[in-house]
Amino acid sequence: MSHARYLVLSALLTWVMLLTASLLRSRGWSLAGLRVAFGNRDDLDEPTPLAARADRAAKNMLENLLLFVAVSVAVAVRGTAAPANVALGSAIFFYARVAYFFVYLAGIAYLRTAIWAVALVGVGIVGAAAF
Repeated sequence: MSHARYLVLSALLTWVMLLTASLLRSRGWSLAGLRVAFGNRDDLDEPTPLAARADRAAKNMLENLLLFVAVSVAVAVRGTAAPANVALGSAIFFYARVAYFFVYLAGIAYLRTAIWAVALVGVGIVGAAAF
């Protein structure tokens, strides 16, 4: 799969993570939760541990997506054809971020950090192509 497709899939993953965090926080699967989700959310209850982890995972994804997009733009601005390792780095980033989300939701702290580091390696592989 191409680098561009992984970039789009990463954006979609970010949206899914943000939506999941929002629904877990508002308990959007219930009628009362739907009212909260569609309202101003001024009086939210404290988040459950799962909802709080989902929110932190989504925020972390936004931070890491920014890095991934920045190195992707650098590769594009470079103006030459992207080497095959750019697609590999993009795949590593995307699949590690999918795993990160599920591991974070499960509350597995040290594995989560290791997976985050793998995703960062993917960003590094893509960024190295800009040099």
